[in-house]
Amino acid sequence: MKKIHVGVLFGGKSTEHEVSLQSAKNVIDAIDPAKYEVTLIGIDKTGRWHLNDKAHFLLNESNPKEIALQKSDKQVMLSPGNEGQPLLHVLNQTEKSSIDVIFPVLHGAYGEDGTVQGLLKLANVPFVGAGVLGSAVGMDKDVTKRLLRDAGIPVAKSMTFRAHQQAEIDFAAVTAGLGLPLFVKPANLGSSVGVSKVRNRDEFEAAIQTAFLYDTKVLIEEFVQGREVECAVLGNERPAASAVGEIIAQRDFYSYEAKYIDESGAILSIPAELPPATVQKIQAMAVEAFQVLCCEGMARVDFFLTPDGRLIVNEINTIPGFTKISMYPKLWEISGLPYPALIDRLIQLALERHEREQKLKMSCDD
Repeated sequence: MKKIHVGVLFGGKSTEHEVSLQSAKNVIDAIDPAKYEVTLIGIDKTGRWHLNDKAHFLLNESNPKEIALQKSDKQVMLSPGNEGQPLLHVLNQTEKSSIDVIFPVLHGAYGEDGTVQGLLKLANVPFVGAGVLGSAVGMDKDVTKRLLRDAGIPVAKSMTFRAHQQAEIDFAAVTAGLGLPLFVKPANLGSSVGVSKVRNRDEFEAAIQTAFLYDTKVLIEEFVQGREVECAVLGNERPAASAVGEIIAQRDFYSYEAKYIDESGAILSIPAELPPATVQKIQAMAVEAFQVLCCEGMARVDFFLTPDGRLIVNEINTIPGFTKISMYPKLWEISGLPYPALIDRLIQLALERHEREQKLKMSCDD
């Protein structure tokens, strides 16, 4: 049987570049070599695409603080090929190869926000994960909240400000509406980058400055007292939910360092110690949020479970982490889908969606 040619796309220009490198290593190691031929495409921090060798595509791979992309002397680009077969071209050379499907392991801006997904759609190549719309709305915390709220799904109270309004942000008015403590977040970043917990006016001013370094839109959100629980979703038209896990942060909140660098920064309770009825409610709400936000393939939905039993959706991640301490693959493993089988299923979902879309009419004359 002919192997399926998978291009793993990783790295990227976002602040989550290093997280992507960690995730990509695990994905590449888990792909079944008997079924798939893998091409490594690393994107450096300037946005250049490199054709990498599996044997040495990372520097300092065992150190999350120092991990880096090993740039190659082969820069590549993706373009549509004959009969819809996309081609990977090595720049300034005649070398090229076809790609059957792309697995984007890109976190944050320029990878998880619909930009790469749009490029892949134009190249007519199947790709793993949410499409352009699902990726874009899932990345923007403000838009995510609006859509979920409109669908009747509970979200935390928040206020949104754009860069031109920065001088108008009033501490007294914000805290009158949201209370203290509160969180200040860039609207379009993940992995808790640029996120600050605020307890007073001085921290508030500093947090606003920090958040606007990363985005032109900032979300100020109420603090929700509750357990942090997460559920993984997998599928296209008929998505399924995994077991539920709980994050027990060992720091003030679940920061970037706790997620990806300090293995003692949080305890992952998998599965979470919850009554069956609560687990079922979380799973149902996770699938509902996944569908409301037009997601496909995969996503991780994060919740707060309050002491009085209310569920509040915190956010959705359309390309969740795949590092060795990431919740998404761990949740599916405890649900009976081991890491290699999960990767295989995600690739198959991408191919199935592409096949379905190829049957649509592209013009009135078809």
